[in-house]
Amino acid sequence: MTDLAVVLYGPPAAGKDTVTRALAEIDARYRLFPRLKCGTGRTGGYRMITRAELGEIRGRPGEVIWENTRYSAVYVVDRSQVTRMLAAGQVPVLHLGQPEGVRAVVGSLPDVAVLVVGLECPRDVALERAAARGTGDLAERAAAYDATPPLHFADLTVDTSTTVPQDAAALIHQRTEASAPRRC
Repeated sequence: MTDLAVVLYGPPAAGKDTVTRALAEIDARYRLFPRLKCGTGRTGGYRMITRAELGEIRGRPGEVIWENTRYSAVYVVDRSQVTRMLAAGQVPVLHLGQPEGVRAVVGSLPDVAVLVVGLECPRDVALERAAARGTGDLAERAAAYDATPPLHFADLTVDTSTTVPQDAAALIHQRTEASAPRRC
């Protein structure tokens, strides 16, 4: 299953982390793509960098696939990490919340089969989940939810308020298996 990547797109608390864990339970090759993060807040699932390191990464031509700012931090999808993960036989699972980011990732990986999955849930469910995390930034999460448009070009869309994570992961895995390059 090399040469594959999965993009999980959705607003905060749509279930990206939970579905990623369920994918890894199905097949250990599914691995969270740890985006680079420069700023404060949550550190789990990220590779934390300084402003100087961010400047260095930005200075390498073609290294930054996608960059966005949210919650007073800068998040980066870097080509080097994607390449390392693919070379190791892993299936990077990227978490994104901007359609432009999805387009950037898909467009920058022409030799990789990228399955784009839209995760969605009603706003009240997302805010309940976000509140349960206890991160203290519920207003920012609500604003981010409101700023995340539906993704009309997803290969698969899953409502995580009605689909348990294991079933969502199974659907995603079926799709990646169907698109996996076959070796003779």
